[in-house]
Amino acid sequence: MSRTNWAAFAAAAPEFAGTVENRFGAFTHHTLATLRKDGSPRTTGLEVRFLRGELWLGMMPDSLKALDLRRDPRFALQANPGAGTGMDGGDVRISGRAIEVTDAETKAGYVEEVEPPEPFHLFRTELTEVVRTSVEDDTYLVVEVWRPGAPVRTLRRT
Repeated sequence: MSRTNWAAFAAAAPEFAGTVENRFGAFTHHTLATLRKDGSPRTTGLEVRFLRGELWLGMMPDSLKALDLRRDPRFALQANPGAGTGMDGGDVRISGRAIEVTDAETKAGYVEEVEPPEPFHLFRTELTEVVRTSVEDDTYLVVEVWRPGAPVRTLRRT
């Protein structure tokens, strides 16, 4: 199976990808879930970047979340819901695998654009699922789901 990066998702579902990227762009800090050594979940804050067709996760050296991802690359990322209960843009989640980037040229390109504190860990993502949950007309709970190789599925519940 070919890797499904952000560019592949955006090509497959451009409108949905735009909505998701805008939702993440509304705030700086989001919540990352990783798996600890014992398999239990760990949630931590994180900034994300959409650059050059990739969704990037940058982390401080030897942070627990980076060590978790080195051991088990599975992650879930939830967009910051913002203040109050409005949830403008809906509740957005991305799941996948985080692959550490050690290539000096790739990291240099990231540094040039983002200027993170160095040293740092850099992970690119391979997406396995993107989900947006929102409310429509104060009546319907709408769940949009995208998975690689399938169109966006939309479910409405009253």
